[in-house]
Amino acid sequence: MNTDPSANSGPRPSLLRNWITLTGLVIALGGLFSFLLLFLVDTMAHFSNPYVGILTYLVAPAFLIFGLLLALAGILRARHKLAGKGALLLPKVVLDFSNPRDRRNLAFFLTGTVLFLFLSAIGSYQTYHFTESTQFCGQACHTVMKPELVTYQQGPHARVGCVECHIGPGATWFVKSKLSGTYQVYATAFDKFPRPIPTPIKNLRPARETCEQCHWPEKFSGNLERTYSYFLGDETNTPFTVRMLMKVGGGRPDHGPVSGIHWHVANKVEYYATDAARQTIPFIRVTDSEGKVTEYRTPRFTNDVAQADLRTMDCMDCHNRPAHRYQTPSDAVNLAMSQGRIDPTLPYIKTNALYALTLTYTNESEALASIAAILTDRYPGEPRIQPAIQAVQSIYQRNFFPEMKANGSVYPDNIGHMEWPGCFRCHDGSHKTADGSRSVKASDCNACHTILAQGHGPELEQLTPSGQPFKHPGDEVDGACNDCHTGGL
Repeated sequence: MNTDPSANSGPRPSLLRNWITLTGLVIALGGLFSFLLLFLVDTMAHFSNPYVGILTYLVAPAFLIFGLLLALAGILRARHKLAGKGALLLPKVVLDFSNPRDRRNLAFFLTGTVLFLFLSAIGSYQTYHFTESTQFCGQACHTVMKPELVTYQQGPHARVGCVECHIGPGATWFVKSKLSGTYQVYATAFDKFPRPIPTPIKNLRPARETCEQCHWPEKFSGNLERTYSYFLGDETNTPFTVRMLMKVGGGRPDHGPVSGIHWHVANKVEYYATDAARQTIPFIRVTDSEGKVTEYRTPRFTNDVAQADLRTMDCMDCHNRPAHRYQTPSDAVNLAMSQGRIDPTLPYIKTNALYALTLTYTNESEALASIAAILTDRYPGEPRIQPAIQAVQSIYQRNFFPEMKANGSVYPDNIGHMEWPGCFRCHDGSHKTADGSRSVKASDCNACHTILAQGHGPELEQLTPSGQPFKHPGDEVDGACNDCHTGGL
């Protein structure tokens, strides 16, 4: 490319010859080189690394853009100075295709432009893809999201990406999540986040737009057999097993009887909760398949409830922790004992393991050391205690996060009714119609499941297809299960 000679009367001033522009160009070139190098590293790596991803698709492009903006600022500053001196700022450019040099310069310019646009497209797509990855969600902010990542990895949805549930398809919720993520970055950077991280109950996308993209709750599932193994807290760790059929049922009459637990899907169930965690429910409205509406209230609740305050029941009202489930200490120890990772013949091992697990610790290192010291002290010279110590420490690492004050005791789990009210939030027998003629059926042991066998030894071979009344091991008790069972019993 040539300039018109008539427009020049001596050495032409350059807009690039200033320290601001040169600094910007150096930074931009460094950012581009870093992006290319890190992109190759990330592409060729066998396993994705969240920190390499952050450097590749966030930090390096940020330096590239900053460098270009700084160079532009230097050019504008130089132009302003030269304009004040009356210098020629933009000489007339003449493109002569018969000149090999002009053709070569044009080819370099077009090639560089295409390459830059290509790299920008790749970087933009990879940035989008990376910020949607499980590694970015769970590992970029390691301390903050560690409880969520660990419980996710051992949960039933460990192969489902975080965004599939927390965002789902469509641009609207993607934008909402990124706006929410902007504040989360600020909160993490300046240590403004709560401990523990609250469950996103109100701003979570409806289950019909996420869960039901894969699951079909209306489909008739019939009865599902489940076996639960427990050990008592006595000296011999007496085993107690319950074998039952779960009455899942279904919600489509053309597939099977509309009954069982999934009856709640076939009918429209609305409720009003007085607390943010939706654990106290004094008002219920049921609209059956024929359009008949029935309202139920607890005795002391006489308030009028606006339609806007009602929530329509969906999957998440029972399956409220489908991906980030904490094992209670009792359940985790029962499982380890049933698998032999904790020897059930060690006297009082369940009680001692639960004691070591449920003490208050300030950090994980202190907890692991204390668990080892307590169990070693209570079983001196016992070689079988070492595998038990390792199992109990593993249970703690998977379910307790003292730095974030997170464990199963702060997150209600509405499946069942052992440690949390769960089903009893509605099925407690106290919700009645205004005239008292009808009530929400109180859950008994055969309302949602049929106990086929219970106990241990020969008792488990005595199957009762019609169901057995539940026999509480030890002394009989009255009241809801969660009145006594807190996860540490």
